[in-house]
Formats: sequence, C-alpha cells, structure tokens
Amino acid sequence: MPAHRVVALVLPPQSSFELACAAEVFGVGRPGLPSRYAFGVCAERPGSVPTLAGYDMTVGEGLEALETADTVVIPGWQRPEEAASPQVIAALRRAHERGARLVAICSGAFLLAQTGLLDGRRATTHWRMAADLAARFPEVEVDLDVLYVDLGDLATSAGTAAGVDLCLHLVRADHGASYAAQVARHMVMPPHREGGQLQYAVPPASERPSESLAPVLDWAAERLHERLDLDALAVRAGVSARTLARRFAEQLGVSPGRWLLAQRVAAARALLEETDLPVETIATRVGLSSAANLRRRFHRALRTTPAAYRRSFGR
Repeated sequence: MPAHRVVALVLPPQSSFELACAAEVFGVGRPGLPSRYAFGVCAERPGSVPTLAGYDMTVGEGLEALETADTVVIPGWQRPEEAASPQVIAALRRAHERGARLVAICSGAFLLAQTGLLDGRRATTHWRMAADLAARFPEVEVDLDVLYVDLGDLATSAGTAAGVDLCLHLVRADHGASYAAQVARHMVMPPHREGGQLQYAVPPASERPSESLAPVLDWAAERLHERLDLDALAVRAGVSARTLARRFAEQLGVSPGRWLLAQRVAAARALLEETDLPVETIATRVGLSSAANLRRRFHRALRTTPAAYRRSFGR
C-alpha cells in the first residue's frame, strides 16, 4: 500500500506547536509500527519562515507540493483578520478539487473559510475565536463545543492539543482504531478524548468541578461487560446520581450514558480488529447485550456495520 502523503502548509509566523501536532502523528517513525504516511512541509515562498517561538525554519518546497498531497494540513493562521494571498487560496482549492483532504488546526479554520469551501458546512476553532469566525464567515456553521469536526473532505479542530485529537482521529479513520491506539500509546496520549472543548474554558470559580471523575471512569472501563448505568456509577463514586451527571457535564461535556456507549463501541472496534470472535460474543463482552444492539449502535456511531468494519480493519 503506497504511503498516504500529508503536506503541511506553513504560514509566517508559524505556530511551532500546531505544526508539531501534525508532524508527530503523521511524520514520526515508530519501532514495530509500519509507517502509513509520508510527511512533508511547504510554504508559499520556500526558504526561511519565522515561527512564534522565536526561531526560523527552513522550508524547501513551495505550493507545488500540494499538487501531490493526499491530505493538506493548515497548522494555524496567525493573521485571521488578513486575507491570504490569491495563490494560497487557489492552491488549496485545486488540492480539494482533485480529492485531497484539507485539515485546519485551530486558527487554520480562518484560512480554510477564506477558500469558501466551508460555506454551508460545520467547522470549529479555538473557543476564544469561535465568535469571531462566525462573525467573519456567516455562511459557516461554527460549532463551539467540539474538539474537532470531520466532514470527510474537510476537517477542523479546536485549539492547540485538539490538533492532536483530530490527527489521531484521522489515523483511526484511515487505518482503524488499533493502529491509531498504537500511535497514541507511543505518544503517551489517550487515543480518544471525550466531550467538547468548553470543558477547558475557564468557568467562574463557583462553577468549577470539585472532584475528578478519573477513578470512576477507570473502574467502569474495566467492567463494560457488566450492567452499568448512572445509578451504579453514582454508587461507586459515592455521590448522588444528579451530582454525578453534573460532574460528567462539567468535566467531559457528555452524559454518563453517552460516555458508556462510546467506551463500549470503542471496545467493540478493538475486538473486531484484533480477534475473530463472533459479533454476538463481542456484544456480550462490551455490554451491548446482543448482536442486533451492537449493529444498531455501531451503525449509528460509525455509519458502517461490524462486518464491514472488520473487513476493512481486521487482522
């Protein structure tokens, strides 16, 4: 299988962290893990490109590199109030027209919006910039409280570390949950973070959560095969069901039921990839009771069937 070519378009002054998000996921070789991507960097004007970190980087390729990219990453756009050059906009549109996936990290959504490709479609950016993105591009449906939005041909992420979330999600979509989990493990990262970005916005002190959910989440993740519900989680946490539901909303941005379902679907994906177990057995192991229920939940979450998923990503 030929490597999927990912090209990051750097724009002065470039955020070194947002570029590193894409480079770390798509450009780093890892022992014992086959390389599935070829990573490169280009600029409108090859040569020295200043960064926000105070040093310059040397970029050897120009916009022509986008002509052969399977995925184009825009790792931030530090001048969102300015118009990008016609050459950059035209290069991005040409890449999209021939089938390349365009991915904007954080403020890169402003540049992607300038192409007009996001008109009438969902997108996100850092929660501090969301209102500005919506005001400047009223045709774009800005989703304030998500870590990323993947439309297939276009994808956008919230701020900074959400760029890693989006890149890992794209690896999962391209090559399956098991491969993405191995990449995340090498990075010492969770393969998937729950909830939206408003859990990271700074609330008033009176609204900040008092205790971490980590212990009860770890406990539940080891018992997905058991009958777990809000009451069972609340008993384990030693709080009322109402208090626990509030903490889930505050810390994860989702209800306990949605969190449990996401864990069960993720566990089912891993078993479909890594084992030959029948679907009925997998459904029991992850707490979804029956093959019919697993198929229904799986299709709702991933728009595919367990059998089709196994054909695509199973060993």
